[in-house]
Amino acid sequence: MPPPIPPAAPLKLRERFRALRNLPPFLRMIWQASSTLALCSLGLRLVRSLMPVAMLYVGKLIIDEAVRLAGLPGTFPPLEQALASGLLGQLLLLLGIELSLAIGSDLLGRLVGYADSLLSELFTNASSIRLMEHAAKLDLEDFEDPDVQDKLDRARRQTLGRSNLMSLLFGQLQDAITVTSLAVGLVIYAPWLIALLALALVPAFLGESHFNAIGYSLNFQWTPERRQLDYLRQTGASVETAKEVKIFNLHRFLIERYRMLAARFYLANRRLARKRALWGTLLAALGTLGYYVAYGYIAWRTVRGDFSIGDLTFLAGSFQRLRQLLEGLLTGFSQVASQAMYLDDLFSFFAIEPEIHSRPDALPVPRPIREGFVFENVGFRYPEAERWAVRHLDFQLHAGEVIALVGENGAGKTTLVKLLARLYDPDEGRILLDGHDLRDYDLDELRANMGVIFQDFVRYNLTAGENIGVGLVEAMDDQPRIEDAAHRALADAVIDSLPEAYAQQIGRRFKTGVDLSGGQWQKIAIARAYMRDAQVMILDEPTAALDARAEYEVFQRFKELSDKRTAVLISHRFSSVRMADRILVLADGRIEASGTHEQLMAAGGRYAELFELQAAGYR
Repeated sequence: MPPPIPPAAPLKLRERFRALRNLPPFLRMIWQASSTLALCSLGLRLVRSLMPVAMLYVGKLIIDEAVRLAGLPGTFPPLEQALASGLLGQLLLLLGIELSLAIGSDLLGRLVGYADSLLSELFTNASSIRLMEHAAKLDLEDFEDPDVQDKLDRARRQTLGRSNLMSLLFGQLQDAITVTSLAVGLVIYAPWLIALLALALVPAFLGESHFNAIGYSLNFQWTPERRQLDYLRQTGASVETAKEVKIFNLHRFLIERYRMLAARFYLANRRLARKRALWGTLLAALGTLGYYVAYGYIAWRTVRGDFSIGDLTFLAGSFQRLRQLLEGLLTGFSQVASQAMYLDDLFSFFAIEPEIHSRPDALPVPRPIREGFVFENVGFRYPEAERWAVRHLDFQLHAGEVIALVGENGAGKTTLVKLLARLYDPDEGRILLDGHDLRDYDLDELRANMGVIFQDFVRYNLTAGENIGVGLVEAMDDQPRIEDAAHRALADAVIDSLPEAYAQQIGRRFKTGVDLSGGQWQKIAIARAYMRDAQVMILDEPTAALDARAEYEVFQRFKELSDKRTAVLISHRFSSVRMADRILVLADGRIEASGTHEQLMAAGGRYAELFELQAAGYR
């Protein structure tokens, strides 16, 4: 059972204000998404911000005109006569102006909503693209770090959840202009009442800020548990896990674990919602009290004769609108500060810098590779791990040589090829390519010269042709090249059996998809490596799902096609690796023996022991 999570503590006031530093880069992202739409939204809001005070003032003039007409001596003439005489001209003009203002305000509101919706969509797209671009730059080590995974999960949520902050910020600017225009008109009548309203609303603002900060802390603290909920939801209802869930009756366990975590998250949110509702009601009452004190004062001045009925209507409406706007501004500022804290999740992810990158004066990869790779006392340890994954590796991979790596699980085989592909950099020693440190070469060019297929290759829910084409994205539309890669990997027979051949969607995610067997998927994946005209080929147990004959055929083809190429292959089937020029035996992260199959068998030791154990299974 997961350990209990302590109650969330609110962020300090200084931390909340510090989060506002996220607003300038956020606004820059909005501007970059579409400066035209941003200007349109701001311009429309500027015009609309002046509408309320204009409508209130015209309303005052209408009432004053109505009172004047009602106070005329004698009986008021019939409508037709009043219209014909022009007696109602001023009133009708004012009514027409107010109608135009009302229609114009509504139209502007809809145009603002239209501009904001388009801008929000563009921002979501732009921020999502930036997220993927930055993720592509990060080291493999970052993706294996749970803390970075939490940051990535929070950042991914912000690309979808923060676009409303844009509308909130623009709305705050609009309301601030409206408040200023109302205050200018009201300051003539009773300036101290504006200060009273503002002070009365401060407690509600502070309360809202406090609970927003607690809400952010709660969501931040629960990131690992939210990822667990997502994982349980995916595991309990997906094609990939359906067989085992049914066979082992896992659904009860998964549902119970999900229910327990979800209930704890719900209870934590409910406690926060209760406190927020209680204190919010009490603190908002102070703002209401301030408004009615101002309202009573205006009514008393009207009774004394200081204000006309139109003035009373204008002032009462203005104060009511001002109270709503001030409350909205303070609450909105609190929400802006809260959402700025959430932006930390996005920008802190963007702030992660990869350690593995090209140097400014990076060297081009030699074509062809003449000498090969040299490992000089190479050691590597995974982050937070006490045990070295590999250490004291000293060997040479000659240009054009095919070597095989063998050893028991955890011996360091996959780690070695990841170091060779510079997915990691050594913690000790160095790796040379034609006499230069691997870190001296351009990273993109280095990887472009390597064709690598790992045992945990990705099964893309794309067409069969695209599944092969991803091996060289710039040649995705080169059908002859894709077909040649499939032929080399013995995957052409698999594709020929599909209803739409290379255009067939494969995988189970989409309706038209056709799923493949594990061995068929592996042949498709191997074809990816052949898409590249790579100088170095690495196959890390990509044939585990193939039967012995199929694996032998794949490796035999691999041997034939590796002529004049440097190649590394990993397999647990010793009958396949014996075709290599040289075999390295790894144990506990070190090279224990090296030689041909015949030499290693003659020397005895671990290789001969493992070979005999495997051979005994076939007798």
